[in-house]
Amino acid sequence: MRRRDFIKGIIGSTTVWPIAVRAQQAERMRRIGVLESVAADSPRVQAQMAAFLQGLQQAGWTDGRNLRIDIRGAAGNAADARKYAAELVALGPDVILAAGVVVEPLLQATRTVPIVFAIVPDPVGSGLVDSLSRPGGNVTGFMMFEYSLSVKWVELLKEIAPGVTRAAVLWDPAIPAGIGQFAVIQSVAPSIGLDVRPVNVRDAAEIERGVAAFAQSANGGLIVTASALAAVHRDLIVSVAARHKLPAVYIESTFVTDGGLISYGPNFLDQFRRAADYVDRILKGEKPADLPVQAPTKYELVVNLKTAKALGLTVPSTVLARADEVIE
Repeated sequence: MRRRDFIKGIIGSTTVWPIAVRAQQAERMRRIGVLESVAADSPRVQAQMAAFLQGLQQAGWTDGRNLRIDIRGAAGNAADARKYAAELVALGPDVILAAGVVVEPLLQATRTVPIVFAIVPDPVGSGLVDSLSRPGGNVTGFMMFEYSLSVKWVELLKEIAPGVTRAAVLWDPAIPAGIGQFAVIQSVAPSIGLDVRPVNVRDAAEIERGVAAFAQSANGGLIVTASALAAVHRDLIVSVAARHKLPAVYIESTFVTDGGLISYGPNFLDQFRRAADYVDRILKGEKPADLPVQAPTKYELVVNLKTAKALGLTVPSTVLARADEVIE
């Protein structure tokens, strides 16, 4: 072989080799931890994960090819949330997706692993981020709603059931978001002729007792605020409302598809698709501290006409005209 050809061969090899190495590095397996506030095998989580995976696939990530996903679900149990947070951090993930009120135990477990959250209420008031525009630290994501949304629930209850003069507000007083939602509802309710009373959602027995006691007087309704415990006890809450013939307003459409009367709130699946974009950007080198916390972009009104009929209610045409979905 001539010397010139030999040198060309060496140069060619050194040019191709780094390209091959870069390709291998780009395809190396990355790891994502997922911590849910409800049970990991619930239909709700399955739908959320499908939306999240869809978003990841659009960005070029495929579970089992260049990505491994580890999922844990706390099922509304604070001790399990802390345990699973520690487990996920110990696995050495590149980023963790946190759904609901499980960000705090994750922050107790790590201040370095990037965390992207979805459906989290009041991240600033809860001390999870410094501000919405500049989160700081290792956490960012998508907030559940702004407290002004609580006003809509009060208005909708009165609009769909004008005869209601009293409302039991199912809330979780142990979380800042529970306190904030109830404060807004309590401040606006008298102006539209509603007297409100809180009912804790700490456990099934407390829900049963609280709603049964409230329902002993006439002209009552329910407002179910957003919390992990409300999601955990969704079936019970819907059945208790039906048993006592109480018109009820919810934040999440799954309550209505399961037999609840009406819901108004953000599209949570959209938040998981958007969370996939933030996870992708972090995997490609961006930092959570530089990614602003985003508010919901889609709100949906869902009405169950079958439930309205069972309650003896005629849904106003103004409500039906605004509805994104009507269940018959």
